[in-house]
Amino acid sequence: MPNNMFDKVQINAQSQQRSFRWYQEQVKKLGRVTSNRLMNETKQTNTITAGKMYLFVYNPKHKDTLPYYDTFPLVIPFEKITEGFLGFNLHYLPYAVRFKVLGYLNNLALDDNINEQTKVNVSWKTLSTLSRLNPLKVCVKHYLTNHMESSFFNIPYNDWLIASQLPVENFKKKSKQEVWEITEKKYNG
Repeated sequence: MPNNMFDKVQINAQSQQRSFRWYQEQVKKLGRVTSNRLMNETKQTNTITAGKMYLFVYNPKHKDTLPYYDTFPLVIPFEKITEGFLGFNLHYLPYAVRFKVLGYLNNLALDDNINEQTKVNVSWKTLSTLSRLNPLKVCVKHYLTNHMESSFFNIPYNDWLIASQLPVENFKKKSKQEVWEITEKKYNG
């Protein structure tokens, strides 16, 4: 019996690599997925580790002057800094681009034996040398600890593709399609 929505998709995958379309179909079968549902169904932590993936509720410090922002970011942190961290928020990318980027990041996994504890070796230095990861460059965000409004939901590595396809981005001031058009122009421009 599955414990959460990720387990249901993993059971259907039968430990095989699947296509972007397959993951999209599985996410549709989950029904309405919301930030509240995710945060209520999962264990949370108060700490982060670079190279892992997290969801959390966030209230940006400069939300009044930002042209748009995401209040439920899907982030891979890569550097701890004073009062917070830098990370890639995958919500700024369309679903198909997220799928491709995660495929490239799989090559940076720090463990040959991929499991729930696996993390990726992401850093600004690595990012700047791999043109395949150009979309991530426009997704770098600075998150302040005192603006976190929840604990972190640590997404196990085996569930990254599923999590990347969940329609839980929560953009303010612009629709997700508008945000995706803006970021696409930045990384293709």
